[in-house]
Amino acid sequence: MGRGSGWRGVALGLLLLLGVCQVWAKEGILRAVSNDSSRGVKQFCVMYNSKWMPFPKSLDNATEFQLKILTSTKLCNWTDVPAEGIKDKLLVVMRGDCTFIRKAQIAQMNFAKALLVATVDRIFPPSGNQSDFEQLTIPVALISYDDVLFMQKTLGDHISATLYSPPVPNLDYSILVIFLVAVGTVAFGSYWSGMEEYGSTSYSPSDSRLQTHEENKTKESAATLTPITVVIFVIICSAMIVLLYFFYKWLVYLVIGIFALAAAVSLYNCLVALVKRIPYWKCKLPCDKINIEVRLLLLALICTAVSATWVAFRNEDRWVWILHDCLGVAFCLNFMKTLKMPHFKSCVILLVLLLIYDVFFVFISPFFTKNHESIMVEVAAGSGSTGEKLPVVIRVPRLVTSVATICGMPFSLLGFGDIIVPGLLVAYCRRFDLQTNTFNIYFILCTIAYAVGMILTFIALILTSMAQPALLYLVPCTLITCAVTAWSRKEMKMFWAGNGYEVLDVTSEPLLQDDESSWYNE
Repeated sequence: MGRGSGWRGVALGLLLLLGVCQVWAKEGILRAVSNDSSRGVKQFCVMYNSKWMPFPKSLDNATEFQLKILTSTKLCNWTDVPAEGIKDKLLVVMRGDCTFIRKAQIAQMNFAKALLVATVDRIFPPSGNQSDFEQLTIPVALISYDDVLFMQKTLGDHISATLYSPPVPNLDYSILVIFLVAVGTVAFGSYWSGMEEYGSTSYSPSDSRLQTHEENKTKESAATLTPITVVIFVIICSAMIVLLYFFYKWLVYLVIGIFALAAAVSLYNCLVALVKRIPYWKCKLPCDKINIEVRLLLLALICTAVSATWVAFRNEDRWVWILHDCLGVAFCLNFMKTLKMPHFKSCVILLVLLLIYDVFFVFISPFFTKNHESIMVEVAAGSGSTGEKLPVVIRVPRLVTSVATICGMPFSLLGFGDIIVPGLLVAYCRRFDLQTNTFNIYFILCTIAYAVGMILTFIALILTSMAQPALLYLVPCTLITCAVTAWSRKEMKMFWAGNGYEVLDVTSEPLLQDDESSWYNE
């Protein structure tokens, strides 16, 4: 695999780390009201264990209690209870020195109504032995210590609070936007990939046709994934996600840097075809024996500035998601255009191995982690304390306000890998259609199969309310559709062999009959 292919493999490996549509957890809301009416109301995210004392499902069914903040203590001993008592209070203490069950037992036996444990780390649902939490009669949850400080600063010392956990809506219309973006990107990127190959070929006499074909094969050899490189690539992906799980707070910045560079290059490659149609600024600047067009230099500067703007404002969730998604779409389009699958065999190996990869790190990895959480979901949620997110997903704000919005998950997510990996197969179908003059049958059917796979993913997400590996539905839909189409048309050998055929001439006419034998021999 060439140097350029190696860099493409690393970047593609990063984007495949997230094959999860949305991230779900056990979230609740702390609604804090200042007793000084002029200070207003604030809502904060808390995490609780649904197997313990459940939270009310609506604010109407919840009870308001006086909040007592004791973050100077960890409530591990009876002596930590203040002299004035904690009866009928919603108590806030610090995490550490003892178990959540121990803190809850002391709070409950002193007649507190609920317990919040403040933590300086990322909040997660509390855990403990089932025999212990069965004795609990008060709600227990974790809250960020920064939220507690902000609450005191904005609402004062006299606060009333309510705990409740409204259900997340089964259907958020943001997934419809994601569906259109994903299907549109796959369709356009695949079509563009085919047109690039079609435009790079030209008719030549029979004595030079083979030479032209060999030149094109040499030119594109560094941008193809052979079966061996596919296997190596999947191994690298697995190693990368494990490293991110353990060293997230350092490696996340490496991923951000790689994406920023790749996004700038991708945006340039997507726009350069349009810029070349502009009849102005064609003048060239001599630069060390290389003439650089002014308009292309300006385009490069603009693309670099756009990527730099994203880096500077990447955590401004109110608007930067639009810029991020535009760069992400350009990134996916550029990959589908430049990285080509040589034959259906490589497509099958790639998609099946990545399906196993996706399912393992979503459903099986919880059996090997300390907190029994999915490695994929942990990485997707940002398993470090930096507050940084991996920039390898399409993000669309949720259009229905819910607990997810309060808990820092205001976006529906789709990993770039769920666009590019099936997109490579769709792009192969498009090129196969052009080279066999089959009127886009494979391309159209595979695109429809991708759309059906996305719909099945969303249905599973709604029915289970759990993170779903999208490739679990996309891979069978696209592979089975392509295989059935090729088999029914009696073209499976040609479709499987891939690059064993000659390049099409610009007239889009099928090759001569005497050349067809090469489809089966290579």
